[in-house]
Amino acid sequence: ALLSRWFGPVGWGVPLDTITIEPRVGGVYAFTMTNNDDATQTSPVHATFVELGPGKLIVGEERWSAEPEIAAGTVMQARMEFHPVDDRTSRLELRQGPYTPDIEDMARTGWASSFTKLDALLAEV
Repeated sequence: ALLSRWFGPVGWGVPLDTITIEPRVGGVYAFTMTNNDDATQTSPVHATFVELGPGKLIVGEERWSAEPEIAAGTVMQARMEFHPVDDRTSRLELRQGPYTPDIEDMARTGWASSFTKLDALLAEV
């Protein structure tokens, strides 16, 4: 439920009924980002967990098929490593790709916007 509140850039959301998460190696994580002003604009994610280190590491892979800027069949990997800062805080190191320079800029902007929403959510709890 929390993922639906912060994931996706400002102006986009993730309807709760589109989320499937099977947190195990080989498990799926899938959801659809939807534009808040035009529900016909969507960006689906359908990936597989390939590595998990409880509380420390999440690695997923997604095979691209619809993006014209990325060759069909390209495997995109998202790697998130959590590094403890203190008892309540971790630093997140996120690596994702491969991307063309244009897609990389868009992804970087999208993640920054999503993290703005995550910061607001964490301030509530």
